[in-house]
Amino acid sequence: MPELQPQTTASPPSYDLIILGASGFTGKYVVREALKFLNTPASPLKSLALAGRNPTKLTQTLKWAAHPNSPPSIPIITADTTDPPSLHRLCTQTTLILNCVGPFRLYGDPVVAACAETGCDYLDICGEPEFMERMEAQYHGKAAETGSLVVSACGFDSVPAEFGLMFNSRQWVDPAVPNRVEAYVSLESEKRIVGNLGTYESAVLGVANADKLQELRRSRPRRARPAIPGPPPKGPTIEQQKDIGLWAVKLPSADAIIVRRTLGFLTENPHGLPGRNESLEHIEKREAFWSTVKPAHFGVKIGTKSLLGILRIMMVGIFIGLLGRFSFGRWLLLKFPSFFSVGWFRKKGPSEDEVRSASFKMWFVGHGFSDSSLVSQGSRKPNMEIITRVMGPEIGYLTTPIILLQCALIVLSQRDNLPKGGVLPAGIVFGPTGLQERLQENGISFDVISKKALSG
Repeated sequence: MPELQPQTTASPPSYDLIILGASGFTGKYVVREALKFLNTPASPLKSLALAGRNPTKLTQTLKWAAHPNSPPSIPIITADTTDPPSLHRLCTQTTLILNCVGPFRLYGDPVVAACAETGCDYLDICGEPEFMERMEAQYHGKAAETGSLVVSACGFDSVPAEFGLMFNSRQWVDPAVPNRVEAYVSLESEKRIVGNLGTYESAVLGVANADKLQELRRSRPRRARPAIPGPPPKGPTIEQQKDIGLWAVKLPSADAIIVRRTLGFLTENPHGLPGRNESLEHIEKREAFWSTVKPAHFGVKIGTKSLLGILRIMMVGIFIGLLGRFSFGRWLLLKFPSFFSVGWFRKKGPSEDEVRSASFKMWFVGHGFSDSSLVSQGSRKPNMEIITRVMGPEIGYLTTPIILLQCALIVLSQRDNLPKGGVLPAGIVFGPTGLQERLQENGISFDVISKKALSG
């Protein structure tokens, strides 16, 4: 009898997705959002597991997320970012990992490494530029080779900015062209606004690691820059934006950096990135979508109704900017977040009522030219304005899980239409997939507010 040969084909993953860090502040809301789509009609999410260091906390999270229903039977897996073999095992059990363990510059690298090594897809809710750029530098080649799609910033950082800019730029119908789009973020609440402590910690560590980011950028080849008609914008640090009724100050956020990454990829790949095993229909859809996206200079400001609110924001920025540069200062900032953030961040996070009552508006004020020929004729001053808006619920615990889950459902249902692998920004991956329409169906709206000519 011939000798039986061992099977070499890998068994299919046990789960569609695993949520890592599910018991954290944001993680538990991600679980709650995921349960809405588990085994529902037309949903590709048929199996799910939760992973983290503490099985007891994960069980409590599942109970909280399922309330008032009894918790479904979902496997709990012990895994730790300090234990690479546990992460490797995790990756072999699932198609996709949703990573909610932050700050990512402290805990994210081993998870990305395990996914890139095994070919598992990865999404996270990071808003830390240094981490994202370092992951691209270290793992893009490996991830592209193994077919691991690694996409960071699939939450409020930075999908509203990426898709809000694309939505505004697509309103500039030929021959009109945008020159600059300024985003104004306004956080609103019937109660007090309480932020995500992880965001605060990431900001503190971002200041501490600013030199490392600059060093990383100097060591890497420059990405192609898009050709944008007209001069780069110059504007004040503080301004009163009368069209939308806000005072605003420049915000050093990840959004502008990530938008520039996507525009860089688009400059190098004008039709977008081809899918792993794309249908002809999707190729046409992808090429048609990207042909309507016009690059523009992009910046982000945070806005409030009063000048006093701006001064408060600036005071928090000064605290973090000065104290975040040295270890004792960082200890103070992280030990007493409520004091140094003037009450915006606290260790126990917001209450359910505070989360429910909060919302955001992100206004995109675009300035450009009614005809691109005006630029070649020497016109330096934009003569047209288009204002659009993205709106949604509380940013950290409601909007972020909505976005993350919709990105995950697209990965599960449209994987062949997405790039084979690599470390990529969300905009270039999800732009032509219908993500905007999915967000609109789940409580995040995109609207055109006004289009007008500007007087000379």
